Amino acid sequence: MPAPVLMIVGTASSAGKSTLVAALCRLAARRGLRVAPFKAQNMSNNAAVTADGGEIARSTAVQAAAAGIAPTVAMNPILIKPEGQRRSQIIVEGKPWRTLDAADFWQRKALLWPVVTRNLDALRAEYDLVIAEGAGSPVELNLKAGDLVNMRVAVYARARTLLVGDIDRGGIFAQLLGTLMLLEPDERQLIEGLIINRFRGDPALFADGVRILEERSGVPVLGVVPWIEDLGLPEEDAVALEQARPVVTQGLTIAVIQLPAIANFDDFDPLAREPGVTVRYIDHPAQLAGAAAVILPGTKHTLAARRWLRERGFDAALRQFAGPIAGICGGYQLLGERISDPLAVEGAGGEEAGLGLLPIETIFAAEKQTTQTVARARVEWGGTADLYGYEIHMGRSHRLGAAQPFLTIVQRGAVATTEADGCISDDGRVWGCYIHGLFANTEFRRGWLRQLGWQPPSEHTPSVDPFDRLADQVAAALGPATLDRLFTVSP
Repeated sequence: MPAPVLMIVGTASSAGKSTLVAALCRLAARRGLRVAPFKAQNMSNNAAVTADGGEIARSTAVQAAAAGIAPTVAMNPILIKPEGQRRSQIIVEGKPWRTLDAADFWQRKALLWPVVTRNLDALRAEYDLVIAEGAGSPVELNLKAGDLVNMRVAVYARARTLLVGDIDRGGIFAQLLGTLMLLEPDERQLIEGLIINRFRGDPALFADGVRILEERSGVPVLGVVPWIEDLGLPEEDAVALEQARPVVTQGLTIAVIQLPAIANFDDFDPLAREPGVTVRYIDHPAQLAGAAAVILPGTKHTLAARRWLRERGFDAALRQFAGPIAGICGGYQLLGERISDPLAVEGAGGEEAGLGLLPIETIFAAEKQTTQTVARARVEWGGTADLYGYEIHMGRSHRLGAAQPFLTIVQRGAVATTEADGCISDDGRVWGCYIHGLFANTEFRRGWLRQLGWQPPSEHTPSVDPFDRLADQVAAALGPATLDRLFTVSP
């Protein structure tokens, strides 16, 4: 018999659905259940690579980690990677399918529903429980006809469905009651409970709110989940970067240039978690003031990012910057002499001169490189341990003349190799490579930070697993009786 599906839908984007799915995956795994996450369709440039080279949303890979399993493409069969306001690359079952304008994708969505059901069915045959996540709101009335990810999935799977609202945004009654009102009757009957998310303060103060919601909706409020500071999990997409961030002037500051269509910016979360280190996302050269180093991150549209840097005045500012400069993936390409996209792989294609800070040239190819990668640093401060990460890129970069590589690749996927990769300037100040996740390697990360004058903490503070911390908070909010009911897997 297929495994049951527990589904989390939200009143809006960024209501906390992804985080709650991660928490529930960890709680289910603690009970000995074989549990898998599922999100039929995601839109994000924060991606991860599976063991077989498939590409899925980073948030789904995080949920799989919470469940204690390796991520697979079945968990996120459709990934939309925006290249601009209207054009996106569509990843289907881990591989590029087509690059489409929004209108063209809408016309082709009917072709993808069998992809959704096939992968959900496969997970239900393999696991005891599937915890599915919706996207945005399930009642965007102009979009429901093409729904691939919200209530159409819930109805197909007859999923026990929970509706989540973000009280920190305000308007929680309109969020939850309005969403319930707009659901179709067959969808409404699947809603088993409401969850209030991100409550600041004593939840007892919202007792009247719980009563009002239950009286008006006839649906139980299963819990009030508190606001959790510094959770330490990657953000789902770049929406998080649009929120105002405090400016910190003490300690070591690393500036990350917030390129258009920025991708995989969770690369820098391990830096931000180090004591005495601030990661500042910037979009203007004046914000380089006080930074000890600059990082150019990945981007889904390198040529557009190159033009943006020139228009913003970053060319001169980066050439005058005296500190270290690093580039990851698209950022690495931008540091080179020339970027060429003759096949129009990204946008309209074309060619641009790079920043000229590394002696490399990049040419975009039709085939995307997606692989889990193991490397070793070729610089003294990079340490001697293997460096684990992953690659997602269309471009192929070549060092010019006697340019020095930055890394040696020792394994791509399951294939051993000894390939020189990346590039570092003669003075060691500027470097770049394609490997995402480098800074998650502690020896490498701290070696680079020491080059900037950072000192590690003198006392070791035992780390707390962020999934366990999150799961404990959610478990306390929902209570054991609710969890018992949600995790019942017998027919």
